[in-house]
Formats: sequence, C-alpha cells, structure tokens
Amino acid sequence: MPGSTQPNAINRVKPADVGTVSAAMEVLEGRSQKGWLARLLPFLGPAFIASVAYVDPGNYATNIQAGARFGYLLLWVIFASNLTAMLVQSLSAKLGIATGKNLAEMMRDHYPRWAGYGMWALMEVVAMATDLAEFLGAALGVYLLFPGLFQKLGNITGWPPLLVPAVLIGCATFVVLLLERRGFRPLEALITSLVGVIAVSYLIETVLDRPDWGVIAFHSIVPQFSGTESVLLAAGILGATVMPHAIFLHSGLMQGRVVTRDPAQLRRLFRFELVDVLIAMSVAGLVNAAMLIMAASTFFQHGLTDIGTIEEAHRTLVPLLGGAASLVFAISLWASGQSSSTVGTMAGQIIMQGFVHRKIPVWIRRLLTMLPSFIVIGLRLDPTNTLVLSQVVLSFGLPFAIIPLVIFTARPDIMGVLVNRRSTTIIASIAAALIVALNVFLLYQSLFGGGG
Repeated sequence: MPGSTQPNAINRVKPADVGTVSAAMEVLEGRSQKGWLARLLPFLGPAFIASVAYVDPGNYATNIQAGARFGYLLLWVIFASNLTAMLVQSLSAKLGIATGKNLAEMMRDHYPRWAGYGMWALMEVVAMATDLAEFLGAALGVYLLFPGLFQKLGNITGWPPLLVPAVLIGCATFVVLLLERRGFRPLEALITSLVGVIAVSYLIETVLDRPDWGVIAFHSIVPQFSGTESVLLAAGILGATVMPHAIFLHSGLMQGRVVTRDPAQLRRLFRFELVDVLIAMSVAGLVNAAMLIMAASTFFQHGLTDIGTIEEAHRTLVPLLGGAASLVFAISLWASGQSSSTVGTMAGQIIMQGFVHRKIPVWIRRLLTMLPSFIVIGLRLDPTNTLVLSQVVLSFGLPFAIIPLVIFTARPDIMGVLVNRRSTTIIASIAAALIVALNVFLLYQSLFGGGG
C-alpha cells in the first residue's frame, strides 16, 4: 500500500524528539504561527547526517590529488557530482517518507530472497569498506594534531603511531552512538555541529590560500579534461561523492521521523526535506570544492604536483601557509572521520535490519567494523592508499543502490502522491547510468591500470 508505515511509529517517538515531532506536525497541519525559519527548523537534520558521507576522508584523498595534479581543472566535476548527489539523496528521502520503509526493506520486499541476502552481504562489505576509510581518516586526523606525542609513544611501546589515536576514536564513537538512544535530534545536532567544524575549517583554509577567483569561476562551469589520468581522478571524485551507504541511510532516517499519511501533508513534508537536502548538500559541495582549491592554490601553484597522501599534504602546508593551516587541516580531518565513522555504523544497522530483519547491538557492530582498521594499522599500511582502495570497493555497491532507488521512486503503486515526475525519472536514470559507467571505468583503471 502506498504510504504504508511501520506500526506504532508515532508511539515510538523518544522523549528528546517529542518537541521536534510536535512542532513538525503543527507546521504540516497548518496550525503553526511561527516565522518561515522557525517552521523549517524541525525538518532540518536528516540531510546533514547523510551529507557527512560526502565530506568523509575518502574525499580528502581524491580532492587533494586532483587539485595538486591538475589545479582547478576538475572543479566542475565537484559541482556536477554535488548536483547529482542532491538528486539522489532527495529520491532516497522521498522513498522513506512515502513508504515508511528504507531502501533495504523495499529491496527485500520486492526481490527474491536469494537476491536480498546476496545484496545484504555485498552492502555489509561496502559498509565495512566505508568504515575503514572513515575510521582511518579520523585516527589520522587525531595523529596529525599531536604527531610528536604519538610518535614518541610508538617509539616507547613499539606500537604503530596510529594505534593510540585509533583507540581514542573508537571510544569517542561509542560515546557518540549512545546519543541515538535518546532520540534522533541530539545525534542530528552533534553531527551537524561536526559538519560545521569541517565547513569553518575549510573557510579558514580558503582565506589563507588566497586563490585566483577568476580561474575558479571559469573551471567551476566549464567541463575540461587533460588526459586519461584526469578522467580517472574525475571518476574518483564522483565515486567518493555519491556513496551507496548514504542512499540507504537517508531513506532510513526519514521513514519514521515525522509520520503522516495525508497526501497534502506528505507533499509538504517532502518540500521541507528538499530544503534540508539543498542546504546540507550545498555545504558539502562547497567543502569539497574548498579541498580542491586548497590543493590547487598551494601545491599545484608551487609545482608540487606529486602530493599523493594526506600526510604529505599536512606536512607541506606548514612551509607554504604556516602552522595554523596545517592545524586547521588536521582538525577538519578529525571532524570528518569522527562524524562519518558514526554515520557509517548507523547505515550498517539500517542495511542489516532492512535486508534480513535482524539487528545486533550497536557496540558489537562498532567493534566488528573497527577490526579491519586495526589490522591495517597493525600492518603499518599506508592510510591514504587504503582510503583509495576502499573507494574501489564502494564502486561495486553503488549500482545496487542507485538503480533500485530510481525504479522504486518511479512506481505510483509504491510512492503514491510522491511518485517521480516523468522528467525526474529521466534525469535520474541518466545520472544513474553515468554514475555506474564512471564507476565501472574507475574499477577497470584501478584493477588493470592504464592510467596516464
């Protein structure tokens, strides 16, 4: 039934969320006398949680490499990817609003059981690859804040220097996830604050960079490539931007947040969520652009085109822009990794519950998803190379998220009054085909070479 919802969804509202849900219902029912901004506030939050996937440490690696090697050339790819992300996340949110179910549940209900279990297994691998990148990035951010301290600890104990930062991040993530027990609003507030830290950090970086705004404006709107490597990096930017776990996550965040079955209220709720998506994804897009601009205006302009790792970027910022720039960079990396690691665990819970109707305690999932990161740290593997490899794994999962999403949101029997317009379905199908094609290209180049 279109618009069906999970039973007793309203009764499951947690104490910390009662005020938000009540205010939202007043707005949807036309009873609120507040100003426009106050009416909007109860609906802001889900897209900011989903947007964390678009500014995770994997984006740092690809954007820094693109800016260092090609300057501002690929800036347009970031903005094109961001527009695509807005479309994809709005469809994901709409699916959760219209059906009261997340994407994983919809796939379980409409596909054969064997296919559901197969996709669950694939998405669990994707979720672990995602968490690997995010957890390592957070640990690296903490390490870069106090490199001397952690290096001394490593020398004294014989442990890898990243081990203690990784333990600290693991403990911090457990604490953050405890907020989810109180309701969605406290967690939304914390994650949004961390996104704000990332955004402010890169605003400061951009001021320190003193980039060429005329060149930036040109490359923001004029599509250009410069050889096969630039195409590969463009595919990497897109692969690090549109994330499969964020698609599952957003539908799960919306499915029981504010529940209504009235057609007019459903449309109004979706319009408010579109504003949420527009604001959150715009911030994420500007942060990604600032990453590339920082690399282009510092490394590329000084001929340092071989900056290939996050650690090299951090070290090189000191002589070029001063210690403040490298400190801000480390803080932003920590905030990115900490928030995205938390969100990745949430996405994993939604994926498992949706596909197999099973849940494991969040602390067990957190421990299991941290294990690959500790193995990488114990083996002293290069964190940036591991981040890049994790993006390759994500490419495997993306078609299995985005194609079903477009199909489901185009069906009137599923979506009811929120079914896609024909033009929306056409644009979404083209975007999905382009994303899948670029990810296949990225996989081929990563596995079999041929770049350059």
